[in-house]
Amino acid sequence: MSSDEPKVASALADAAQKRTTVPDAHEHDDQKHVFDRWEAARIVFVGLAAIAVWFRVWEPFATISVLGVAGVLVGGWPIFREAAENIFARRMTMELSMSIALIAAAAIGEFFTALIITLFVLIAEVLEGMTVTRGRTAIRDLLDFLPRSATVRRGGSIAEVDASELAVGDAILVNPGGRVPVDGVVLSGHSFLDQSRITGESMPVEATAGAPVYAGSINQSGAIEIRAERLGRDTSYGKIIDAVEQSERSRAPVQRLADQLAGYLVYFALAAAVLTWLITRDMRSTISVIIVAGACGIAAGTPLAILGAIGRAARLGAIIKGGLYLETLGQVDTVVVDKTGTLTFGRPEVQHVFPLEGIQPEEVLEAAATAEIRSEHPLGQAIVAYVKAQGLTIVEPDHFAYTPGRGIAATLANARLLVGNRALMTDHHVDVPASLTARLVAVSEVYVARNGQLLGAIAVADTVRPEARAAVDALAALGLRTILLTGDAQPVTKSVAAHLGIAEYEADLLPEDKHRKVAALVAAGRIVAMLGDGINDAPALTAANVGVAMGSGTDVARESADMVLLGNDLSRFVDTLVIARRTRNIIWFNFGGTIVVDVIGVVLASLGLLNPLAAAFIHVASEMAYILNSARLLPSIDRQRPATHPPVALLEH
Repeated sequence: MSSDEPKVASALADAAQKRTTVPDAHEHDDQKHVFDRWEAARIVFVGLAAIAVWFRVWEPFATISVLGVAGVLVGGWPIFREAAENIFARRMTMELSMSIALIAAAAIGEFFTALIITLFVLIAEVLEGMTVTRGRTAIRDLLDFLPRSATVRRGGSIAEVDASELAVGDAILVNPGGRVPVDGVVLSGHSFLDQSRITGESMPVEATAGAPVYAGSINQSGAIEIRAERLGRDTSYGKIIDAVEQSERSRAPVQRLADQLAGYLVYFALAAAVLTWLITRDMRSTISVIIVAGACGIAAGTPLAILGAIGRAARLGAIIKGGLYLETLGQVDTVVVDKTGTLTFGRPEVQHVFPLEGIQPEEVLEAAATAEIRSEHPLGQAIVAYVKAQGLTIVEPDHFAYTPGRGIAATLANARLLVGNRALMTDHHVDVPASLTARLVAVSEVYVARNGQLLGAIAVADTVRPEARAAVDALAALGLRTILLTGDAQPVTKSVAAHLGIAEYEADLLPEDKHRKVAALVAAGRIVAMLGDGINDAPALTAANVGVAMGSGTDVARESADMVLLGNDLSRFVDTLVIARRTRNIIWFNFGGTIVVDVIGVVLASLGLLNPLAAAFIHVASEMAYILNSARLLPSIDRQRPATHPPVALLEH
């Protein structure tokens, strides 16, 4: 480090403090729902009019209440206006039936009843607006979370720039308490980052030089400098926003069904009212029938539930690209998974070292690493990385030569080293005991020899994700059928399947084979979710009812998928599946509850057992119950300033 670098870092930190810190909670007060003054005035006027009518404060005419008429006209104006708009649009909605009920109640002199019904409806509209606004606020909360400016180092100088002016390659400093504005890699510094908004990871993640960071993360301790790699909507956080916004605009089939059901219930209410009038000639019962039936709760509650569920999944790091896929995910009965990069990390790692008798494991590893130090082969790089992590010595070879499909021959002083597969050993007449070969099952074997004598073997294999077994067990507990389809070899596939408890698996598959098998499952009537990460998985992802891509996967896989796991954590898929099922259950509960309440209410009203006031109360109460039931899915909005330091336990380690 140069002598002036600490000064630069200090200045950079001071500048970053101004723009990248998390604002206090009071800065977001403008996002809270506030009564429109005309809305509030209307409610007050209707309430006062109802009191005046009840106590007959001013009744200049014997047959008509002036205050009652004024209250119904002023309070009912939003209802009448929307009813008229729906008539012109040829839509049958609850506003039309409610308008008919209000006018009919006023026509027979039931002004107090009409005013109370109007008051109930207006208050219900406000409460509904506040609830839905919470869902909208959740989206605005996402949008407003990224800093609007950042501090960058360009050409040796430090500058504050607008976030829209950032470019790929910029060096950006984020101060403790600040938010990361881009996806990138840490250049310098050490800190702990809260990535819960992006990956769903509850614990702070350590950030050191070379570590990836995501936009939307909160820096909790030391200042770090980041090289920008993805900006704006291309970042992981930007993709979350895009997905939530797209999902809000999309209409799932169940949402369209909710709108249709609302229209059918209006027809039902009007038909029941006509029948009641024809049989009883009782206008109060007829009005009660019209009032009690309603489906506003499911019409508003269904999109609210879908929005809430997608937002909650996004907080977990699972991006669902539309309400259609959320609904389908709730019906999934079969999960097809790829192996490499999905159930496993997709990178080889040293699993075991098998030295021959009289040879130390360190001797085998050092000889292998010396030969592989300049190798570009994934297995060789895995061995070198493992040896470095063990703190062992790696010496540069005097000479090395790579034979494709075999391995490496290298020389060091007077020693000739061979590192490769069994074919390489056979070519150089190195004897490999059968007992050693028998121990190398479901792995890539790397044999190590020196001067024609075998030293031992190194088992290299892809590592299973630690959460994979728990995720597979959770899928089984949910009653789902899990199938493993992979292009990997049969022994490796069998080993991984046995380790994870997957009974159904197929190996040595080409991309078209995966596509064909997934398509066959769909054709057989299964609702299939396919999890994959590579280009070879893209055809199968599109063939499935719901394609799920790992966030670390290829661009092709992510674009082909209907859902993306940003944190590559399979447990997040299970959590999202549970959310989807819960959403489906809530929506169908609302559907069933609405139909039951409407049918019972209409019957009671038609029999004269329900007056208009009680009918209005039941209508509004049931509507709010269904909306609040859907609102349970909305993610909480965290307005608190995060801690500026990681837990003590983390610092100690």
